[in-house]
Parts: sequence; structure tokens; C-alpha cells
Amino acid sequence: MPDSPTRRTFKRFIAPLRRIKWVVYCKAPFAGPEQVLRYLSRYTHRVAISNPPPRCSDDDAIAFRWKDYRTNGPDRWKTMRLHPHEFIRRFLLHVLAQGASTASRHYGLFASANRAESIPTARALLNVAPPAADPQEQPDVAAG
Repeated sequence: MPDSPTRRTFKRFIAPLRRIKWVVYCKAPFAGPEQVLRYLSRYTHRVAISNPPPRCSDDDAIAFRWKDYRTNGPDRWKTMRLHPHEFIRRFLLHVLAQGASTASRHYGLFASANRAESIPTARALLNVAPPAADPQEQPDVAAG
């Protein structure tokens, strides 16, 4: 299927960005590592923006529901109104690169080569106890 003119224009626009050598600036998180893991888990196990239709839309604004993860209870779901351009801008910030949704499970913390060391290290840094052993995985001990 041939590319549409819009698709070709977008590819032409984004091509120079692929040649840039990007430098990532990283600093310690304000709210600590727990908050970072909560944030990232929303991307690795589900999408940040789901599919429910906007509550209403017109030329001036798009109203949609969003979940405030900082609060619990009935006030967790809120409605936001944004200008259509701002809605699209924010939506595109959440679009992952092709294959990125599964890549995070295979690299970094959960990479096969590092998993045996990195998961206990992460638990120690987060001050989280290791999970209780599964009784089915325990070796049988013969009575003596």
C-alpha cells in the first residue's frame, strides 16, 4: 500500500530527528524511586491513554476523563478540557516508539543477563522484602 501524502510529509519531517545524537539528562526523582516505578508501570503493563471516547468535543475544547493516581476513592477520576491542538500534543507525548511497549521488559532491570542481580538490588534500594517462597517450589525434604 503506497504512502499517503500526509504520511510522506510526516516521514520527511521526522527523518532529521532520527539522525540527531540525543543526550538524556537524568537527575534524581523528586518523589523517590517508588513514584518512578509507579509511573513507568503504567507504560509497561498498559497504555497511558485508554480508548474511552471524549466526553464532548467542539472547535474550542475536548473534554475527557483522566485518572489521578495521587488520590484514591471516587475523586480519582477527573474531567479535563483542552484545546484540540493541546490535546493532540499531549497525546503524542504518550505515543511509544514501535516495539517500545515490550522492549522495557527485555532490557534494563529485567534483562535476562542482569535479572538475578538487579531485582534484589532494586528491592534493597526500595527497602522491600523479597516475596515469600512458594511452597510448591520448595524441595521435598525426606523425613529421617
